[in-house]
Amino acid sequence: MAVRGWWRRRREAARSDAGMTTSEYAVGTIAAAGFAAVLYKIVTSGAVSGALESVIGKALDAPF
Repeated sequence: MAVRGWWRRRREAARSDAGMTTSEYAVGTIAAAGFAAVLYKIVTSGAVSGALESVIGKALDAPF
């Protein structure tokens, strides 16, 4: 019976959450910006850029 009460309290706590707070938005935004910066650096690096150009070049030169 104690487990039922615990689950009921957890459900009520989850329902009463109105959304993210300002600090959670700030942390999420900073994390997304950091991830975007790392991804940009990786994609614009010489090796990845060359590989992407090669793949696109092969795709455009493919016979139909």
